[in-house]
Amino acid sequence: MVKKPTKNTSGRGQRDLTIKVKTARGRTMSSTLWLQRQLNDPYVKRAKAEGYRGRAAFKILELDDKYRFLVPGARVVDLGCAPGGWIQVAIPRINALGEKSGKRIGTILGIDLQEVEPITGAEIHQLDFLEDDADQKVKSWLGGEADVVMSDMAASASGHKQTDHDRIIALCEAAAYFAFDVLTPGGTFVAKVLAGGAETGLQTLLKQRFEKVANVKPPASRADSSEKFVVATGFRGPLPTDEPGQGSE
Repeated sequence: MVKKPTKNTSGRGQRDLTIKVKTARGRTMSSTLWLQRQLNDPYVKRAKAEGYRGRAAFKILELDDKYRFLVPGARVVDLGCAPGGWIQVAIPRINALGEKSGKRIGTILGIDLQEVEPITGAEIHQLDFLEDDADQKVKSWLGGEADVVMSDMAASASGHKQTDHDRIIALCEAAAYFAFDVLTPGGTFVAKVLAGGAETGLQTLLKQRFEKVANVKPPASRADSSEKFVVATGFRGPLPTDEPGQGSE
């Protein structure tokens, strides 16, 4: 049961008051706290008001506002794209619908294990990016190499903090190797990680392959979360030791 906020009668204008959620039968305390946080999250409210499929849309929006990688004409791959919020942000910025006269028209390709509801202006495929020929399929669908590979993927939570950290770092590394296979020189890789120590190897890997690597916690990331994002720009291109479909050693 949701307790409605009381009306402000102070004469100082309306203000948002915290919505409290009572623990209901069958609902754990953790789920009650999660629901309360969702109901009071300004980004959840903004996402609903602005038509985004989730609050995560604001994370890529804020990252792009700072680093400007979603430019008109860019070819973009969104790994683990469900439910599609990042795609929604990218479409107008890369001019995927051709609405900006005189600007290059971009392409956005969404990839996910599950079926994703279509989004006008994007091409979405149900695919495991870890498949041996996934990189070739993606380049075929794009009509060439990608300018941006971005990923908001997270491995299923186990409830054990270190295990979850290791899993998401492993997933991010796999996404990075995929990016090495599909990115054009000068391209950008953006991915979610969790702070926790195991990301040192990932940082070293990315610094070998990109001109600049930044670690960012955008305002839309919750303050109590260990979530952060790596933004690697200026892809150096394939190394002499690279083999097709295998990334680098």
